[in-house]
Amino acid sequence: MAAGICGSDLHNFRTGQWITRTPVTPGHEFSGEVMAVGPGVTGFRPGDRVVADSRVGCGQCPSCRQGQSNLCIRLAFVGEVCDGGFAQEVVLPARQLHRISSDMPFWLAALAEPLSVAVHAVNRLAPDPGMPVVVCGGGTIGGLAALVLSERHDGTVYLVERDPKRMRLLQETCGVSPLALDAVGTAVNGQAPRFMLDTTGSVSVAGHLLDCAAPGTRLVLAGLTATKLNLDLNLIVERELEVRGVSAFADEMPQAIALLPALRERLKAFVSMIQGVGQIPDVYGELLAQQRAGLKTLIFPHSIAEEA
Repeated sequence: MAAGICGSDLHNFRTGQWITRTPVTPGHEFSGEVMAVGPGVTGFRPGDRVVADSRVGCGQCPSCRQGQSNLCIRLAFVGEVCDGGFAQEVVLPARQLHRISSDMPFWLAALAEPLSVAVHAVNRLAPDPGMPVVVCGGGTIGGLAALVLSERHDGTVYLVERDPKRMRLLQETCGVSPLALDAVGTAVNGQAPRFMLDTTGSVSVAGHLLDCAAPGTRLVLAGLTATKLNLDLNLIVERELEVRGVSAFADEMPQAIALLPALRERLKAFVSMIQGVGQIPDVYGELLAQQRAGLKTLIFPHSIAEEA
């Protein structure tokens, strides 16, 4: 009923990097209505509103057997290995569905998947109470992480973002404090904040954060990059730095779904909505050219209007 366009969808469109079968219909951030259930399926019935868990694990590796499918050695996603949310109907295992309340709008529920990634990133960051935090990148995940931090964290949240429109949006919705990248190293009493999250995937940004990191800093990396970082390991050793990665999300989707009602009014400002799949090629072009406003574009495959 509603599906979000993710940066990874655009990357697949350009490169096909994670596509393992063709043809395939993209879309891994989506909500819908159950039309039918297979034999032996319990817990769902036609008419239920649901959101999809995008992760597809192999079910056999040590991570999957330990319930950590986001760390599966063959991790894949709906919309890459099977048809996804830009289709009008999809077939998924019941284990990949989460029921939502009947009064939650589909547009809001479609944000559960990217919000789960942001919640996982914030959980990995786990800033100490009252401590300042730096978030680099005001795109979808950075913006949602800033929003989660504004809801759950009581310290100052600094945002590094070059786009003035994004910065203004996140100041208004999340109360972030603008910060230039070259000022991170002296932002708090002449040092960098000890809790930093990078969502840009930029090697130069990550390298700068490591260079200026204060002793005991925790740096969380939530952006994929196409190049390698020339890293001085002595920085990590001598300053006892902690570097953590973020792979999709773990068990945070129920947390994200529970957060959505409280964030609804602020999330309205994050999204733009289009009706019908026929506009997707043009919207892809606009997104690749960075010509669309907002942090997330949502598609209604059935062309059914829905109130924000």
